[in-house]
Amino acid sequence: MFAFNKSFLDEGLLSRRSVIDLAYTQLAFSLSDADDDQMQKVRQAMATATKGWEPEKVERIVTEGLTETVSPTVYAEAQELLAEHRALGHDLVIVSASGEELVAPIARMLGVDHYAGTRMNRDADGRYGGSIEFYCQGPGKAEAIRAFARRYGYDLEASYAYSDSSTDLPMLEEVGHPTVINPDRALRREALERGWPILTFSNPTPLLPTLERATGPIIGVGAIALAVGAAAFSFARSARRDH
Repeated sequence: MFAFNKSFLDEGLLSRRSVIDLAYTQLAFSLSDADDDQMQKVRQAMATATKGWEPEKVERIVTEGLTETVSPTVYAEAQELLAEHRALGHDLVIVSASGEELVAPIARMLGVDHYAGTRMNRDADGRYGGSIEFYCQGPGKAEAIRAFARRYGYDLEASYAYSDSSTDLPMLEEVGHPTVINPDRALRREALERGWPILTFSNPTPLLPTLERATGPIIGVGAIALAVGAAAFSFARSARRDH
């Protein structure tokens, strides 16, 4: 949401005061260890700022922004990792604390199989009602991947999860192959204590056209999250099911 502040301002969804408030929230979040208190502040800021928005308009703005305004970048190492899992026949899934309407266009651009994001409640007119119905963060991410493991028959013990934030520990603990990437201090400490692999991604590159494969709607969530950028989005997927 923070990345699209200008677009939301230009479209009349945000006021200049709201942009300043959100920028302050983002700064405080980036300077913290993303603890529960900071995540609650982000959650409240998100709910307050989006009250009255039309979900379809949000998705349109994000979709147009990804092709016209924002220059999408993904770590080269992440693109290689996505390609490796595709070659192995694994499902690719995004699990993100961002709103569903923000995650969907990015999921389509990356050509992933499923995604899960934060779901806002709706008022009688179908607009955002100013509160969050399902917060896909922390325990919410673990809940989401368990639900889709049941739905699609994924074996979580054979699945992979990637994250850069200690708030994602509940998700990482659900899978058999957790990996941390550019972790915050708390997550690095946990990874060292648990013997989890620690990767460093350092080469952001433009999103490759070969990844822009999905054109239709995609739904759901799988069992892996691969962090891209500064904890704004997670890209995830699950391992091949046993038959």
